[in-house]
Parts: sequence; C-alpha cells; structure tokens
Amino acid sequence: MDSEMDFIPVLLGSDINVYGMARAFYERYGIKSTAYASVQFAPTKYSKIVNVETFPGFSEDPGFIENMTKIAKRYENVNKKVVLIACGDGYVELVSKHKAFLEKTFVVPYIDYDLVEQLISKEAFYEMADRYDLPHPLTKIISKADYENGVAKIEVPYEYPVALKPSNAVEWLDIKFEGRKKAFRIKDRAEFDDIVSKIYDHGYTADLILQDFIPGDDSNMRTLNCYVDQYHHVKLMCLGHPLLEDPTPADIGNYVAILPEYNQQVYDQIQHFLEAIKFTGFCNFDMKYDRRDQTFKLFEINLRQGRSSFFVTLNGYNLAEYVVEDRVTGALKDKPTVYGNQNESQQKLWLGVPVKVFKEYARDNADKQRALELLAAKRYGTTVFYKQDMNLKRYVLQKYAFYLYNGRFKNYFKENKGDM
Repeated sequence: MDSEMDFIPVLLGSDINVYGMARAFYERYGIKSTAYASVQFAPTKYSKIVNVETFPGFSEDPGFIENMTKIAKRYENVNKKVVLIACGDGYVELVSKHKAFLEKTFVVPYIDYDLVEQLISKEAFYEMADRYDLPHPLTKIISKADYENGVAKIEVPYEYPVALKPSNAVEWLDIKFEGRKKAFRIKDRAEFDDIVSKIYDHGYTADLILQDFIPGDDSNMRTLNCYVDQYHHVKLMCLGHPLLEDPTPADIGNYVAILPEYNQQVYDQIQHFLEAIKFTGFCNFDMKYDRRDQTFKLFEINLRQGRSSFFVTLNGYNLAEYVVEDRVTGALKDKPTVYGNQNESQQKLWLGVPVKVFKEYARDNADKQRALELLAAKRYGTTVFYKQDMNLKRYVLQKYAFYLYNGRFKNYFKENKGDM
C-alpha cells in the first residue's frame, strides 16, 4: 500500500459535515471512513463510503470517554495512523478535553483545551479579536445574574432590531422551548424581555451575546474555512459567499447555497490571527459585510471545518488531503499557503437545497446571476448526492430530505425576509 494511504479515518458525528469529510477521504484516497456518533442522521445513511456506529450518550461525558476508551482498544495493534476528525462543536470540545489520552492511539489535530475554552466562548473570542484588531459587531454581555436581577433592568444600548445569541453553543444544544433558534433577530423591547426570560427559565446558565444588528440579508454573509498545520502555519484558506440560509428557526444560520469567493485582505487578516494564537487543525469563521463602514465583522470561530465545508473540496481543495499530508505523510510542511478561489473559471456553486428553491428564494443580485450561470453550465454540486455512493435507498432518502426544503421555505422564509 502507498504510504500516503497507510492510515484510517475516524470521524465523530453522523451529519452532513461527517458525510462531506468521508466523501473527501473517499474521493482522494478511495478509503472508507468509520464514524462514531450518538444517533444516526440521514446524510450518512445507506452509505458505502462511511460506516456509522452509534452509542447512546456518546455526545457528552461520561458516555463519550467511556466509549472512546473501548474504541481505542480496537486500534491498539493496528500498524496505521488513525486520524480522528471531530465534526461537531461538542465533539471538538470533548476531543480536546481528552486529548492527552486520545493521542496515545489517534492522530488528534486539535488545539489544547485551554485555548478551546477561550475560543468557543463568544465573549472570550471577541475579547481576543479586539487584541488582534479583528472587527466584530458591537457587543454587550448578558448574564444569568442580570436576568435574575430583573429582565426589565437590562439595558439594550443598540437600536432595534438587535441580535441575540448564546455564548455557549454546546450548552445551547440541550436547551429546548417553543421558538428556540440558533440566533434571534429581536424587533422590540417586549420581544427582548420575552426571549431572554424563556432562555433562562428553560435551563440555560451561560451568558448571552447581545449585538448591534448588521443590516443586510443572507447575501452579506461570508464563511471562511481554514487548515492550519501542526507547526501553526496556515496552509489553506477558502472563502465562501453564502447566497441563501435555512429559514427554519432551529437551523437559522445554516448555509444552503455558497458561491466561492476570493478576498486576499480577509485571508491576510485571519492568517495573522491564527498563526499568532498558534492554532492547529481545521477551523471555520462566519462573518457579515457591514455596509456602514465597509468591513467584514466576525461573528464566531468554529474549531472544525464548517457544516457546509464540502464546498471547499468541491472547488478543488480536498480537505482530507490537507490533514493527511500534515499528520500522516508530512508532505504539507514545505508546501505554500493556498489562498482559494483566485481562478474564477474553475469555481463551482455548492447547493444544500433543490435548484428550484435556490432560484425562487435567493436574493436577486449580481451574485445570484453568477450562480445561475454556473448552474446553467452544470458547474455545481451538493454534499450528499455522490454518484460513487448512490443506491436506491440512499437516493430516495436524500431526495426526500431535499424535497422537505420546499415546505421549510414556504413556511418560514417570509418571517426572515425582512432582515435588511
């Protein structure tokens, strides 16, 4: 076997991010991935390129480390490097927390837990961003103590609408109530009081992030995926221009159409930050263009490749190749940084919804016209529809999952259409 293929990919999770990484490994190396998760999600079902094994309670301790201890034993005597890739925020935190133990068996391309704690907390990330001159929205922190002191006493220093979101994305996964969203766009004081009360009354304990709302719709967003090698050198930067987001309340912020984009100024700014903090592994930034001062304002850093990051592999920058060449073969060390999407003639549109939905709901502008040209030229792709991994059961399931977006947009799109 070729030395570069002398490894085993192990993925954590079972969602579209997992399938995108499994597809990257399969496309580049012809290797089937193994995934471990708490539940089985549709994107990885009926697949021949990734085998998913589920364990109840696997998404948090003690279930995670108990099962990973058993899983590690399976690879004890394997004479190959076992590359561990976490594909969700919770899994990244768990892997980093248990990094010293996991490194005995696995290749673990993640930062240490103390840096993880600084970066996953949005308020700590904004403090760090200030130190490195990274623009972000004007921000006020709201604590549970502030709420307990009286929600009516909490000052809102920005004009409505305002943005409100949890500081701790991992804790937020366990909070359930009617109207729950990944992030809220709040139109007046009454709605602010109601939402903050629901959040804390339903068990959330961490801080909330209140922000000045940056005007503009989905087409003002940008998403940046990066890979930083074990020597803390940025090796890949690939910027995407989302043209449409999922309007479903629980999934707001999930991109469903991404056009590749090149912006060296953004690349330089983020590269300096990542190398200065000695980052390593995959990461993903969400940002929004603020027309008021012509800057891109950072919302957050995800310590993993983005949920829609297959758009990077689709455009010729195979994500699996970067981690293998860094951690398995060592070939990445002497390669230059790749600043993605400089050649417009090679770009492809990534879609996470049916073409019909994109055409109907994406905002009409020059970027949509560019996307329509790519569609007409058949220069587009999805994560889940892969010709090398398609049987009848899988095809029907993925077509049905895509079909459901028609109803989602019909039911929810109008209430978010006013984000201008």
